[in-house]
Amino acid sequence: MTLARYFGPWTYGFVAAALLLFAIAAWSGAGSVGPTLSTALAFGAISVLVGTGQMFVIASGAGNIDLSVPSVLTLAAYVSMTAVASTGGLASIGLVTALAVGMAAGALNYAAIRFLALPPIIATLAWSFIFQSFAFNLGGEATLKPPPALMAFTTLRFLGIQVMPLVVMGLSILAALTLVRGVWGRQLLATGQSERAAHFAGVRVGRVRLVAYMVCGAAAGLAGFLLAGFTGGAALNMGDTYLLEAIAIVALGGTSVAGGQANAIGIWGAALFFNLMGTMLNMFQIQAGVRFVTMGLLILLIVAIVPRPQAR
Repeated sequence: MTLARYFGPWTYGFVAAALLLFAIAAWSGAGSVGPTLSTALAFGAISVLVGTGQMFVIASGAGNIDLSVPSVLTLAAYVSMTAVASTGGLASIGLVTALAVGMAAGALNYAAIRFLALPPIIATLAWSFIFQSFAFNLGGEATLKPPPALMAFTTLRFLGIQVMPLVVMGLSILAALTLVRGVWGRQLLATGQSERAAHFAGVRVGRVRLVAYMVCGAAAGLAGFLLAGFTGGAALNMGDTYLLEAIAIVALGGTSVAGGQANAIGIWGAALFFNLMGTMLNMFQIQAGVRFVTMGLLILLIVAIVPRPQAR
């Protein structure tokens, strides 16, 4: 039972990522492992941020999901880069703005679910179109450049190790501790296991889910802010890849899609697996259309066959 607890489905992503890294090393040589892993960690950190936010929403109960994440990411990137430009390049202003945009988006998502009695998939999809429209009207087709300080942070290394993934790892540990030790984290899992039982136990279910959606939005906003710095600016299509991928890495990372059980650390293994898979497909010079089909089928396969942890 102890081994099953520590080496359960959430470890599958780490195993698959290690196998892919070994295959890349065999194909391109051992010298390619370092740069490949470094790139996978950088982009994986963005995936982990988005996936962690989605994890909280999914864990809050069956049917809860946030499909507006890519649009929130894009909108937060545009608004934060605009705020930075208007304040003379202050990256801290951009960070606060990105978090505020994300939290506001999460609150709007939950308001539509709660007060309009819409299914989460419909409410968040509707807001997704609105957020994307705001981003288009704000930036159009232009790419808004990030401040030098943000670009320097996203590529900063300490003793040869990238700092940005380390910061995100710290946030993942905080998320894991919140689920295990935090009052809100326990209330979230209790709500996901049985909303009715949680309500009778005194849990304010509505407030718990509101916070989950706001945390998800804040995570997407932070991801957009960092991604803009890492890739050279905010762009309209920057969040497209994080819709199904975020859901897939949550499922592969050990979170029950039925709600009530979550694993913040397992998301890292799943994120590394997907980013290394993309690297390997590029290495084999697979055409873009075939890559998208391959990744789409892979996501469907993973969500379908990965054992779903049963909420206790």
